[in-house]
This record gives sequence, structure tokens and C-alpha cells, in this order.
Amino acid sequence: MKKRIAILGSTGSIGTQALEVVKQHPDKLDVEVLTAHSNAPLLIRQAMEFMPNAVVIAKESMYQRVFEALDPYDIKVYTGTASIEQVVEMESIDIVLVALVGWSGLKPTMKAIEAGKQIALANKETLVVAGELVTKLARDKGVNIYPVDSEHSAIFQCLAGEFHNPVEKIILTASGGPFRGMNHDALLQVTKEQALKHPNWNMGCKVTIDSATLMNKGLEVIEAKWLFGLRIPQIEVVVHPQSIIHSMVQFADGSIKAQMGMPDMRLPIQYALTYPERLPSNFPKFSFDQCLQFTFEKPDKENFRCLNIAYEAIRLGGNMPCVMNAADEVAVHAFLRNEISFLQIPDLIENCMSKISFVKNPSLNDYEATDIESRAVATELLEILKH
Repeated sequence: MKKRIAILGSTGSIGTQALEVVKQHPDKLDVEVLTAHSNAPLLIRQAMEFMPNAVVIAKESMYQRVFEALDPYDIKVYTGTASIEQVVEMESIDIVLVALVGWSGLKPTMKAIEAGKQIALANKETLVVAGELVTKLARDKGVNIYPVDSEHSAIFQCLAGEFHNPVEKIILTASGGPFRGMNHDALLQVTKEQALKHPNWNMGCKVTIDSATLMNKGLEVIEAKWLFGLRIPQIEVVVHPQSIIHSMVQFADGSIKAQMGMPDMRLPIQYALTYPERLPSNFPKFSFDQCLQFTFEKPDKENFRCLNIAYEAIRLGGNMPCVMNAADEVAVHAFLRNEISFLQIPDLIENCMSKISFVKNPSLNDYEATDIESRAVATELLEILKH
């Protein structure tokens, strides 16, 4: 039986790589649904190649273009963000790959879980913002959440066969990004173009900037807490510039297991979509001829403050990670528009977190209200920083 997949965010970095995985295993994987925000030309080409049952173009002004292109192929075409939430409930879907960026992934993920669909999660913000709600719903519905992030996939793989053994801690590896080793004065001068040149990974703009600030690693700390039921002191971050060891687990006896491989997102994507099988691939494979030395160092939390900000947000709990996430999205997009400097990103996030009312046990409505309020406050603070 083929697994029938809905790919939410098929035109983004994760979505396009997921379709490469599907192309390698047409006997195992079938595309049922594709969704995109506004990249109508690419969505049309993907639909013509993979012939899904349905597509969704979130931007309503693009609907007619997509509809006219796909009408001869008998592919259903929907539009609007609400349609993404509805389409995941289709009976013909087995697993939903959530490759949307930021807050937009939360509601479709919850709708898919409510409908009993298995989840391959590439949208870390879903668990950052509402990890407690999402993981409880998944438990209640008997739904598995398979991590797609390379670090969380590594932890998941290290835990295979070990679920009955107590975990002492996990060690998330970070490349350190393009500015590893730079001091404060040097970071004052960095540009958007430099920040977008990640040394090892090919990712979308938002994730790449978050990697440069170490916020991406902070988000992963929060995500790991919910995915693996850990306490914050059990989650350690270490910089590993080669990006070959994707993360590690230390058990109660002191033994450490590590998962290794090339820095290629298609590997964790394939593992999440085909678990528990390990299918062959023609992706590049690691050889010790390429890298004879692995190095590790502590993250520079003084010059890259976003990592500590994330630890503080999850320590406070409640709606604070939601505030942090919203402020980070505003700050990163402002940096990408050249409106603020690199070092003003953590300034904006910290200022926003200090101004939003704390909610200890938020509901989904509280999260939505917090997200809206945080974006509004962050935008106001942005105007002050710009002037």
C-alpha cells in the first residue's frame, strides 16, 4: 500500500525536497494534496507532474490562474488559508507533511491531528507556540508526530529501541551559522546577504536567518521538550561546525548515541514519510575521506543572545514562547527588508516579551490573541528602532 501524502507548503524548501523523495519512491509514496501560499507557477508545475487529488493556493488572487491551468487535469483547486485547514481532513490522506513557515502551521496541524492523520512535522513553530496543546491532542487521538528537523529526527532515530530506557539528556548540535566566532563589533557590520549564506544547509530565508542568530536552535530546544517529554535542563546545545553529527542522546548509564549523515534535509524527510522503513536513496552519502575531524564547542550565548532568550521563554512557559515566536518573525522580516541590523533582532524580541501580558495556561484562543498582540507590539517597537 502506498502512503498518500498531503504536503503543506510544497513550493518551499522542505516541500520541494519532499517531492524529490516522492519521485525516488513512486511505489511507496503518492501525493494526494499540495498547498502553496502564492507561488502559483511552481504549484501548477508540481500538480501537473504529481497529479494530486487537490491543490490549495492560499493567496486568493492566484486562484483563477491555478484553476484554469489545472482544470483539464481534473485536479480540484481550492483557495484561502481556511481551505488548507479543511483539506487535511480528506479521508484519502494518510500522512500530512507540515512544511509551512511560522505561525501558519499551527491550525492545519491541529486539524490534521483531530482528523486522525499522522504528522511529519517540519514546522517547529507549531510546537514552540502551542506544544502542550498539540502533543496532548496527538496523545488523545493516537496520532504520531514524526520530526523532520534534522536534529529532532536524529534524536528520534537514536531513541529507536530505547524507549524503555531513561534519557539523561539530549545534545542538539548547531553549525554555528555563518557568523560563528565573530565578536560584537564584527556582528554590528554584518549584512542580510552574508546572513543568508549558511555554510552547510540549504534552507528558506526565515530559517537561515534564525540559524545565524541561533534562534533556530532555541526554537529546537522548545520543540524537543514537547516532542520527547523532557525537562529543560535535559536539553543541551553544542556547536558542531561540520554538521555531520545531527544530534545525540545520553542515557542513564552514561552511554551516548549519535546519528550521523550528510547535511541533506531529504534524509530526515524520507525517514519521517517512510518510518519505520529505511528505504534506499541516491542522495550523497558521508565518507570519512571527506571529513576526518569532528570538532565541538560551546555556543556563544553572549553575542548570539537569541538562544538564551528561547531558554527563558520556555522557562517562563505559558504564552511566552508564542510571544517570542511572533516577535522573531517580525524582527527577521524587518532584517530581510534592511530595516534593522542583525543585533537589533534580539533587542526587538526581548522588548516585545517584556510588554505582553503573561498567560500561564493558555487556550488556543489565548494563543491566537497573543500572536496578534505580539505582532502589533513588535511592529510598534520596530518603528521606534528604525528611527
